[in-house]
This record gives sequence, C-alpha cells and structure tokens, in this order.
Amino acid sequence: MSSIDSPLKVSIVAPCYNEEEVIEEFARRSLAAGRAAAGDSFELVLVDDGSRDTTWSKIEAMSSQNPEIVGVRLMRNHGHELASTAGIASSRGARVLLIDADLQDPPELLSEMMTIMDRGADVVYGQRGIRKGESWMKLTTAAVFYRLLRWLASVDIPSDTGDFRLMTRRVAELLLCMPERDRFLRGMISWIGGRQVPIIYERDERHAGTTKYSYSKLLRLALDAITGFSARPLRIASWAGVITAFIAMALLAYTFYSFEAGWAVTGWSSTMVAITVFSAVQLITLGILGEYVGRLVQQSKGRPLFMVDRMVRGGEDVPPVDSPDRRPRTGPYP
Repeated sequence: MSSIDSPLKVSIVAPCYNEEEVIEEFARRSLAAGRAAAGDSFELVLVDDGSRDTTWSKIEAMSSQNPEIVGVRLMRNHGHELASTAGIASSRGARVLLIDADLQDPPELLSEMMTIMDRGADVVYGQRGIRKGESWMKLTTAAVFYRLLRWLASVDIPSDTGDFRLMTRRVAELLLCMPERDRFLRGMISWIGGRQVPIIYERDERHAGTTKYSYSKLLRLALDAITGFSARPLRIASWAGVITAFIAMALLAYTFYSFEAGWAVTGWSSTMVAITVFSAVQLITLGILGEYVGRLVQQSKGRPLFMVDRMVRGGEDVPPVDSPDRRPRTGPYP
C-alpha cells in the first residue's frame, strides 16, 4: 500500500544521532502523544543517522515491543536534514509530524496541531516563544540569522522556527519531489506555500545528552539556507565589485593629479592598504561564487539523497525505502 493510500492518520518522524540517553523517553512520550491524537492509527518513525552509540539497538528493541515504532537505519551519517527526508520518505501517515528527538520540542503538542490542521491548515509549524537553557550567544546568533535570512531570502521564512511542524501528506510528497542535496527543510516547506499556521510554544532544555549541532554545523546550515533561497549574495558581490572599481578609478585619477602637481607620494602603507582592500573584496567575491558553484557541482552528480541500511517495523525487517525519485506523485492526496 502506498503512503498516499495509507489508513494511518499521522506519522511522527524523528532523526536521531547518538541519542542513547534520551531515545527511550522520547519514544515513550511520542507514543503517548500519538495515541492521544490518533488512537492506534499512527506510527513513530525513528531514523538512526549513522549513530556510533547504542541508539540503533535501542530502536530495534523498542520496535519489537511496540508495533507502532518504525526504525530506519541509514548506511552512514547524512546529516539532520537528509535524515529527516529519509524519515518522511519512509512514513505512511496522512499527516507527518517532523520533530527532533532531544525533547526540546514537546510531542504533546501533536493533538493541538492536529486540531488546527482539521480547520484547513496545510502546515502547522512551531514558533518558539521562550527558549530555555540556551546561552546568550546562541540566542543572539539565532536572532541575527533569522532576520538576515528574511532579508536575503526570496520567500518568507518565519523567524524563530525549527523543523518542528505538522504537514499534510500532499506537502510531504511535494517536499520529497524537490531534489536539492543541500537541504534547508523549513525554507523548502515555506517555499511550497499553502496555508501555514504557527503555534507558539515554550521550548524546553535538552532532556539529556549534548547538542549535535556545533557552531561549524550551524554555519553550514546557514550557508545552505542563504544559498538555497537567495541570489542576493551574488548581487552584493557584484555591487561590491562596482563600488571598488569606482574607488580604484578615483585613486588612479588622484595618482595622476598628484604626479602632475609635483607632489611626492611617499610611503608604502597607503599602497599596502589599497592592495589589501581590493584583494579582500576579490577573495570574498570568489568565495561567494565558489559556494554556489560547489553546490551546483554536487547537485549535478545526481547521487541518492540518502541510503538506507535496514528498516524494521514492529521488530520485523521490511524492505527499506530508498531515496525518492524526482517525479511528482499524482493524487489523490488526503
């Protein structure tokens, strides 16, 4: 039976990477939230993104005890966005809740989100009102990033949101049709459009363990977001080139004027400053171009978005779902 025709009301999808300390509590709360929102008509899809601890063995054990739990083990670590994509591709529900396994986003909001969707929403996304347990540095950089992204992006991406959101099967299928390798899911879902409704919530501290997003990974995600949804950095680079060209011409005119006036132009400091400024602008421009070209090269290779090693449902092995093809699926959609 295809995911489009599935009788399940909702799939809860969670990417997991080295979450042995929290995975059991997350599964307990998610199963309770699923039953409260959909009775027995739901599934919990846990995607092991190449964990190096006991995350997968715990997923297997829980799946054998709970038929609602689906375990998906990727062949290697693909990263949060692609692991989430693998979970969505493996899900069968008429609606899909995307959530992290660290319990910062409460799965208990599922019932309220389902109610909002019953009123006609295509997407119900969580918007953080309060963020507990996060440093001022994290809060400041997050605020700057979201506002910079809204200024740069060609689509309206809501501020203070993560991947925590409930979407209809149609939105999920449209998302799977998008072939980007460097994915920024919250931006891609915003790009799809439809009626997207926020739900304000209080984000908790991480239940256990440590965050898997270092500042270097956050920077990479920010670059994926900006390059994936805006060409404005290229325009900024172009304008920087035009401005520095005018400055260079003005300096050249000043040099000729000084020579004709007989002024002695001495010192190497001004020369070094000019060379350094122009070189910096050129290197920054080349770096911006390189980010876009590098993504084009990776995209042109046409490799699968992810590779599934094993998939279990109710403790039994089932055929894994490979990276989705890029042909749009036809309806009917629930």
